[in-house]
Amino acid sequence: WDDAVALLIHVLNLSPDVSDEILTEALTAQDSEQLENLFTTRIAKRIPVAYLTRQAWFCGLSFYVDQRVIIPRSPIAELIANQFQPWVDADNVKRVLDLCCGSGCIGIACAYAFPEARVDVVDLSPEALAVADINIEQHELSSRVHTHQSDVFSTLANQRYDIIVTNPPYVDAEDMASMPDEYHHEPSMALASGQDGLDVTRQILQQAAKHLTDDGILVCEVGNSAIALEKAYPEVDFMWLSFEHGGDGIFLLTKGQLQGMS
Repeated sequence: WDDAVALLIHVLNLSPDVSDEILTEALTAQDSEQLENLFTTRIAKRIPVAYLTRQAWFCGLSFYVDQRVIIPRSPIAELIANQFQPWVDADNVKRVLDLCCGSGCIGIACAYAFPEARVDVVDLSPEALAVADINIEQHELSSRVHTHQSDVFSTLANQRYDIIVTNPPYVDAEDMASMPDEYHHEPSMALASGQDGLDVTRQILQQAAKHLTDDGILVCEVGNSAIALEKAYPEVDFMWLSFEHGGDGIFLLTKGQLQGMS
């Protein structure tokens, strides 16, 4: 139902919050044909709606997406909307890093949440960064949001941030092998992360401390690999965050905690 409504909204160029009354309206023959073609493609090829419409919503904002990036769906959006409180003082946030940025949606949403902050959005994939650049331009944020190609922190030198927020690849080998067909339209390098799903997360945990300010925090999503993470780091007191609108598998660590891991 949600997919059908999203495709209808796309065909008719309507706002996502349009009244349900629109569902009683008749379609033109042209609109009906276009909608039926999209339905057929969605069903037959299992292509996610966001790739058919070239649009996804995150944090109440519209983003361009295509198959160069994964589709935004992280519960981190709720943290951004709340300015990561109570873990940071929003007035003191001057620099934010969106690591493994994909479409750039997390970093761009952070730029809205912290209007005085500079935001770096970083990804290993030049294709993903090309999509992020489209979204930065679309949101007219090129003066404050900048893309960087980097393998995790490799090209960030001595840069330090008040918030490092990351939704890295975290799908383990077992889940990669059993994912629904829809996920196979997404770039595998944005999903797969080794046998236990933690290959990239380990790099982040090893290097994040030196890229945080003294009061800085790391917020990282690991999804179903949360259990493997706790087994791999039994000495670490991960703060697992809860969400009013659902979601899990996201932890927060301070700079001090990260330094204690090294």
